[in-house]
Amino acid sequence: MFLANAKVDSVTQIGTNVFLLKLQSEKIAKNAKPGQFVNIKVSKSSFPLLRRPFSICDVEEDYFTIMFTTIGEGTAALRQKQKGESVDVMGPLGNGFSLGGNYEKAVIVAGGIGAAPFPFLINELEKMGKEIFSFSGGRTKNDCITYEMKNVSSATDDGSFGFKGNVVELLSSKIDPPEAGKNNKIKIFGCGPKAMLKSLQQFCLENNIEAEISTESSMACGFGICQGCPVESATDKNKFLLVCKDGPVFNVKDIELS
Repeated sequence: MFLANAKVDSVTQIGTNVFLLKLQSEKIAKNAKPGQFVNIKVSKSSFPLLRRPFSICDVEEDYFTIMFTTIGEGTAALRQKQKGESVDVMGPLGNGFSLGGNYEKAVIVAGGIGAAPFPFLINELEKMGKEIFSFSGGRTKNDCITYEMKNVSSATDDGSFGFKGNVVELLSSKIDPPEAGKNNKIKIFGCGPKAMLKSLQQFCLENNIEAEISTESSMACGFGICQGCPVESATDKNKFLLVCKDGPVFNVKDIELS
């Protein structure tokens, strides 16, 4: 973990209220792994007080990128950043995706801004020679984010783009049934709203498919001191794991999503 005054390279709009902020920090970029996040002080003023967590979207040499939507004062301030300005960043933080295993096909499942960690992951999976299929979901066409995804199928709740229904329903229509004996060659990587992740978790457990999901939570410190982002362990009912420290990426078998 490093503290850095990362230099702004660019802010780019890639969709309806979806932006990429490209920052320069050699230490963070060189040490980042897919699925990890950074904690950013979005404002120099006393409000908001806490840093905001953002998935590391991609890494290129000394640069890393975050993806965000503007939903309040903090993210609006990020949108206004200019080239050459400094941003107070802590990272990389948390545990990322486990890329190892004997799977042949990597299946990406993203809900809305849950697409954020996947460009970095996809780049690394391609280096490993994995075949990649992506599923993007949202309430409407504007909510489907497919930035840098490969072999994309989309789903919208209102049917305005792609499959009409949620992204897990679309996924289940494409995955071979358990009796086909092919699921041991698949690994699923998911990120999105909690309801989507819970549905995806249930689907993967029922079909005995290896899967990891990136979870979200409100965080204060970002590295486990405040104990403010607990998630219930599936293997020990008396134990809680921390999204910031033990996650944000978990095997679907390891946590209970309420």
